[in-house]
Amino acid sequence: MGHWIKKVSKEEAAFPVDGQLLMVLPRAGASIRNPDVQLPILRTDANGYYLEMRVDADPEEEGEVAVTRRVLLNNLSESEWAQLKKQYDNLDLSTCTDQGLNKALEKISDRRIQRLFMALLTFLNPRQVAIVLFLYKEAASRGNSPLVSFRSNDLLESLGYKRTKDGGFTARMRSQLNQDLVALHRTELVFAQSLNKGKQVGAKVTIKSILRIRDYEIDNVPRNFDLAKAADYTYELADAYTVALEFFDGPSRTGDYVLFPNSIEARQKSGGNAKHDYKMKLLVYLVSRMKWDKLSDGQYLLISKRYLLKNLDLLGSNNSRNHQILWRTIKQLIGEGYILKAQELPGKRKMTKIQFQINPEKLRCR
Repeated sequence: MGHWIKKVSKEEAAFPVDGQLLMVLPRAGASIRNPDVQLPILRTDANGYYLEMRVDADPEEEGEVAVTRRVLLNNLSESEWAQLKKQYDNLDLSTCTDQGLNKALEKISDRRIQRLFMALLTFLNPRQVAIVLFLYKEAASRGNSPLVSFRSNDLLESLGYKRTKDGGFTARMRSQLNQDLVALHRTELVFAQSLNKGKQVGAKVTIKSILRIRDYEIDNVPRNFDLAKAADYTYELADAYTVALEFFDGPSRTGDYVLFPNSIEARQKSGGNAKHDYKMKLLVYLVSRMKWDKLSDGQYLLISKRYLLKNLDLLGSNNSRNHQILWRTIKQLIGEGYILKAQELPGKRKMTKIQFQINPEKLRCR
């Protein structure tokens, strides 16, 4: 099964995104339905209290990185820690896959604890990935600095949200953006990579957030706005932010990055759920494989269909529907020029693989 798109040889303007970030992004954003995901736990050590969740590497995929995502719970007293554990006991995660996250979290009465779990369980959904790509694009347009300042309304507009009659955006959209930014700010990623030490093989453990919020601005000074309070309890958004991209040393450091076209489409569907943005999921997964799996013959990736379905969160029992969504998504990426060709290679049912020919005019590894 194959699809070909003819392209005029023309290199688009592009912006670099950190290769290490792209390598771990699909693992860091795996949903609670993914079989590699372990249930969230509460943990304490000498540095404080944590809410954390581990995503294991698939043993059949050599080179993939296991990632732990965690939130440091600052300034908790012993009584608050005890209350948090009590709320944790009310969390019914067994209903997540069957009835949804809202149903699983409804027994938790504290809105802050509800939102903390929601942020951890839905971390790096396609909407948040679109925000990250927007910030890297902005960084490139401003001289490749890891510090990026932006107006909130500009970001909401880039995500495709429509303004209200008064020229602003709805409270729900504004609140969601602040929650997304705070989740990207305070959720740390912990992962290890092999490190050769003479005759021994050691490990380098990395702890980074996707971004850190350095400051924010309020246009109307009397307005009472608190960043964390807004993310945890209310429905507010600052008017402007400055963030530092932590997976960023500039494109000249070691050459470890992928070039994305400036024309990349990151707009969200009106009324759509971010978890159903399969196009963004597949695009990011293919780029991740370009970093840790490497392209053969400079353009080709060979990936098992089972693994594609898992990473697109197509895990239901309706195989026909899952395969239809997968191929519809592949055709979308072909139509937008990211893929030149995709074809299913013959083999046993559970071992079926799909070969992708990546368009180097759209996605280029360095």
